[in-house]
Amino acid sequence: MMMTHDQAREFASRWLPAWTGNNPEKLASFYSDDALYLDPSIPGGVRGKEGLLKYFEKLLAANPGWVWTQIEPIPMEDGFLNKWHAKIPVGHKTIECIGVCFVQFDGRGKIRRNEVYFDRHELVSEILNYSRRK
Repeated sequence: MMMTHDQAREFASRWLPAWTGNNPEKLASFYSDDALYLDPSIPGGVRGKEGLLKYFEKLLAANPGWVWTQIEPIPMEDGFLNKWHAKIPVGHKTIECIGVCFVQFDGRGKIRRNEVYFDRHELVSEILNYSRRK
């Protein structure tokens, strides 16, 4: 089934705020038990809610102040491509980046596949510089 723009926007309005703060259980609740998640830090991905929850626990604890917003949803079969904007605090600086993620749902409306892509060059560079200054 093809998702509509409005459906994708509505889902993102609930899901993206769960990436801010440090509540990995809330974020994991959007994912199916057999979900596949990957991002530039784990290109091989994490499969299954248990592994995903462990990953989210570390990721959100390290980044409680980041903020994700949707720029544009692009509907597709069983999900959408989410073009997003992120504000990621690193020390006293905030890195802003734009990326996309592929979101595909199972029959119960849970995310079964989520692939995140963005150029993380500036972010990694700033993290290394911040670590050196500490």
